[in-house]
Amino acid sequence: MCDECKLKYPLLMVHGMGFRDRKYLCYWGRVPKTLASLGASIFFGNQDSVGSIEDNADKIAASLDEALRVTGAEKVNILAHSKGGLEAKYLVNHGYGDKIASITTIDTPHHGSHTIDFLMKAPKWMVKTAATGTDIWMKILGDKDPDCYKCFDILTTKTAEQFNLDNPAPGNVYCQSYAFKCNSAFSDPVFCITFPVVSRFDGANDGMVSVDSSRWANFKGVITSSSRRGISHADVVDYRRRRFTSRAPSASNEVSDITIFYINVVKELKQLGF
Repeated sequence: MCDECKLKYPLLMVHGMGFRDRKYLCYWGRVPKTLASLGASIFFGNQDSVGSIEDNADKIAASLDEALRVTGAEKVNILAHSKGGLEAKYLVNHGYGDKIASITTIDTPHHGSHTIDFLMKAPKWMVKTAATGTDIWMKILGDKDPDCYKCFDILTTKTAEQFNLDNPAPGNVYCQSYAFKCNSAFSDPVFCITFPVVSRFDGANDGMVSVDSSRWANFKGVITSSSRRGISHADVVDYRRRRFTSRAPSASNEVSDITIFYINVVKELKQLGF
């Protein structure tokens, strides 16, 4: 087996909001199998899809401990998408700093969303009703402790600002972040409505999370595809299960296949000794 992506510590992949880790419908598409085929030891967060930061961090902690037990390693590398990055930040600041070697966040809304600020101005009963309906549905789908309203709240800029003050990037853990962006509302049909709205309130974005909000710790830049459409919030986790284009990248921040991005991230972590 190739050891191109064989790390010193196992890789814990932490999903974002709205989905769960499932055996036959992998949140990360082809990515885990690709990395595993290159030597990486892969584990998953297994947290709720719309759980609160605190409750989900507890569930991720259990998955982290299991990864350490299985591998005998002292630490893990966390690779987190979207809201999962906030849960990783909380976890590393609440008792797990000595068990985490690195945190890589991808399209994580570290600074909240002005779009969410606007939407949260709706009557509270309306927001609460939408959150309760989502909680019921997600509980049916497997969530143990859904709390969609708290998920909405953590995405407001005010709550995010306080969260960052309470959960800074620790000095003893290597932390880095990446942002992605679509090039237009036609980049991904899934986000054809949300992209222009987020653009209006937050600027360049991937259909959900803005580039500015994704910046945290060691910001590694904005990644796009070598096609004209860019990379959406769902493209980042390979929801199409195929490469973006056969066109070769013409710049260092371009990829033709999202799996290439993850291979490069893991190879760099390996070079850093993680």
